[in-house]
Amino acid sequence: MSTFSNQHLFLPPDSIWNAFRCSSRQHLILTGSRGSGKTTLLSRLSPPLPGITTRAVPGEAVYLRDNQTGNSVPIGRFDASLPGTKNRMRTLPEGFETLGISVLERCMKSESEWISIDEIGYLESGCPRYCEAILQLLERKHVIAAVRRQDLPFLTELCRRKDVFLVDLDAPFGNLGCVIMASGLGTRFGGNKLTADFDGVPLIRRVLDATEHIFHRRVVVTRHPEVSGLCKELTIPVIEHDLPLRSDTVRLGLQAIGEDVDGCLFCPGDQPLLRRETVISLALSAANEADAVWRPACRSVPGSPVIFPKRTFAQLCSLPAGRGGGYIAKQHPEWVRFLPVDDPLELADVDTREDLERLIRHAGAPLRIQESVCGRQTPGKEPNCPEPANDTIT
Repeated sequence: MSTFSNQHLFLPPDSIWNAFRCSSRQHLILTGSRGSGKTTLLSRLSPPLPGITTRAVPGEAVYLRDNQTGNSVPIGRFDASLPGTKNRMRTLPEGFETLGISVLERCMKSESEWISIDEIGYLESGCPRYCEAILQLLERKHVIAAVRRQDLPFLTELCRRKDVFLVDLDAPFGNLGCVIMASGLGTRFGGNKLTADFDGVPLIRRVLDATEHIFHRRVVVTRHPEVSGLCKELTIPVIEHDLPLRSDTVRLGLQAIGEDVDGCLFCPGDQPLLRRETVISLALSAANEADAVWRPACRSVPGSPVIFPKRTFAQLCSLPAGRGGGYIAKQHPEWVRFLPVDDPLELADVDTREDLERLIRHAGAPLRIQESVCGRQTPGKEPNCPEPANDTIT
């Protein structure tokens, strides 16, 4: 199980924006418990924007600041009589009434397409007119906001809106499994390609690194003792088998992952240029649209890895002999969503030694990363989605 603190440190802004652009959602909300890194990540996601920023002075007060003018007012005052050790600020509605609402009203008329609010929490929930102004803003602008994780109706309403792309910093990747497909015979390569040297490390190590610390459970399925040994050294669960078919590998992997996940990524072990940022984008996308099949595509050519939702697990475990997950994707094209990537070689696998040499040469080349700053691409616009390719998935 992947559990670690400071999740926001593992979330590249480009990964979040790439997933957001594919979602057709209008707003981006970061949520999480106190200290989860919402403000830190928000500052990395966009340049300064019109809107509101709050600042807490422990044991004293919380202040609301107008991002454009710098004007500031208290919206919460520390009250030692309140129970507990947290959330001991008492709401000062006059701060929201005198400055907060007017800032939001001005933002509704701003030339900026994007407005920032950092943060929305229990104090804001205590002022109904301010909450109503936030809802009106959501109908007129694209909003990027940090929302405190608390069991309060208004905060829950914001996070559950259908037009919101939600990044939960307490569990940003949801509850996903990962199967590394490492059972190829390497016939065209002339041997076990997965342990071939790729820029100083075994080829499969590149994929293992790209998928680390993202999934609830991860397993490698292989027929090669050398791969099994490497996984054991790295304390990665591995299944070694001698079954002949791709469908066998899919079934064995999914059975090892179990049914207590919401989806599962199937990743070829011989795709050395796969970027961790792409895997993160896929996982974020699946966390927001859990019933979809998520796969990357470059220049209208779909590729791997692919996340399959839980509703496909029974079919994946009973695939026709020799078939992979593409068989299901072709049966249900309406389930398939595409995540654009810029470099076609990121989705390339290694079949021959010539492929290996070509990808090694390319490994050091700079990649063109999509613009990720608010406003540089129209939010909510779907990428050009290619038609599903033949049965090449997993």
